[in-house]
Amino acid sequence: MGIYLNPGNELFKMAINSEIYVDKSMLIDITNRYLSTQQRNICMSRPRRFGKSMTANMLVAYYSRGCDSKELFKGLKIEETKNFEKHLNKYNVISLNIADFVQQSDSIDDMVLLIENEIIEEIEKDYPDFKIPQKAKLPKILQLLYIEYKIPFVFIIDEWDCVYRFFKDNDEENKKYLDFLRALLKDKSYVALNYATGILPVKKYGQHSALNMYDEYSMAEQSLFAEYTGFTDIEVRNLCDKYNMSFDDMKKWYDGYKVEQYEIYNPRSVVASINNNKFSNYWTKTETFEALAMYIKLDMDGLKEKVTTMIAGESVDVDTITFANDMVTFKTADDVLTLLIHLGYLTYDADTKMAWIPNNEVRDEFRASVKTGGYDEVLKSIKLSDELLKETRLGNAQRVAEIIEEVHQYNTSIIAYNNELSLSVTLSLAYYSARNDYEIFKELPTGKGYADLTFIPRKNVDAPAMVIELKYNKNESVALNQIKAKNYTEKLKAFSGEILLVGISYDDNKGHKCVIEKINK
Repeated sequence: MGIYLNPGNELFKMAINSEIYVDKSMLIDITNRYLSTQQRNICMSRPRRFGKSMTANMLVAYYSRGCDSKELFKGLKIEETKNFEKHLNKYNVISLNIADFVQQSDSIDDMVLLIENEIIEEIEKDYPDFKIPQKAKLPKILQLLYIEYKIPFVFIIDEWDCVYRFFKDNDEENKKYLDFLRALLKDKSYVALNYATGILPVKKYGQHSALNMYDEYSMAEQSLFAEYTGFTDIEVRNLCDKYNMSFDDMKKWYDGYKVEQYEIYNPRSVVASINNNKFSNYWTKTETFEALAMYIKLDMDGLKEKVTTMIAGESVDVDTITFANDMVTFKTADDVLTLLIHLGYLTYDADTKMAWIPNNEVRDEFRASVKTGGYDEVLKSIKLSDELLKETRLGNAQRVAEIIEEVHQYNTSIIAYNNELSLSVTLSLAYYSARNDYEIFKELPTGKGYADLTFIPRKNVDAPAMVIELKYNKNESVALNQIKAKNYTEKLKAFSGEILLVGISYDDNKGHKCVIEKINK
């Protein structure tokens, strides 16, 4: 058993021994299918603290000849598959956490030399009868070792992309790193599986796109690995039942990542909230590199409008194709937003090509980031939202109109004033704080029409429901009558209590008026 060649299973054992462990072992069933095939090169990118290292440790424990993990996997789902024992602890595993090496190196040359020396030293210990040719490079040595012993290699490379954070402004160093990976892994018969994890997809530099042997699975498109990206709805519900936590609150705080057909929760935050018996912002507190604020302040055409729109709770279209897969090359607003998708600050629907802020935890980070400047209008709108919610509940129509007019005027420099998106963003920003007490539905289909915003109180919240309609160049009574005429409250049948019908109008002079009517059911 070595450190890098055929490690033991101690790290995965720690995960299994933890009080909270969610069984994701069926991921191994996928990697087993891809062993020694054209699909054996897998690059799995996810945000930090989404379980990348735990998955890497699981794969090491399963494949490594340096340990016996049969008992460790007992009772896990993978044990029930037909090929479980066929591949269990049968491979020469080389496990590398690139961050460990890059932190000890002043250059990529130093890092590569360190990696090669460590692995060769362990080969000499594990295979004392194997004669290593003088001056031979690591790929040659591994090829000869495979030829002689017929034991293929499984490579588990954790934090493969950390080089781009340490040498982020040095293209030459980054290219050397890609050259090393290509020479070690591309088209090598000794490679049975090459599983790399990181935050970003594979970086490409012209001819250095030769790392195209990877099948990439990212937050933009996880494909068949979707359910292993984080915790699923069912898994979180089971945890909430077991530990007597509110599933509704857990969903509000940590859900929202759209990954194929799954709603994915941030696993680190779910576990932390259970351990602390408290819902709070856990994930963003672990940030170790560039903060969100520096990205959303970039002077990119349309970026501020898109960020403001998402803070308001809307989705925006994002073209992820042009992203350079690094943290420094941004040519468009879409490039910045694509990075935020990979970092986990946004979620993305690959079918609709739309992105949005996933949950309360991340929304808190956006709110904190706009306080540092550049989004003064948004911040002012958010600050007014507590008062607006209070005045709406009290039925003070005149003050409600004044606040919405103020919010509308704040944001005319960011978004177009008289279009449908502008109306939605205005209302959503104005009622920003209502998210704590309400589930908010935009253009909720109700009865014969669509309400601009419908607010349904969350469980255990004693508050009236609200239906809000905003009309341009029409009387506020028209908006109120439209709510009634189109039976906007039909979808509130399950709700019992007070409902506020709020009609709002504004004209070309940007004057806002409001009427509020209370009904009970």
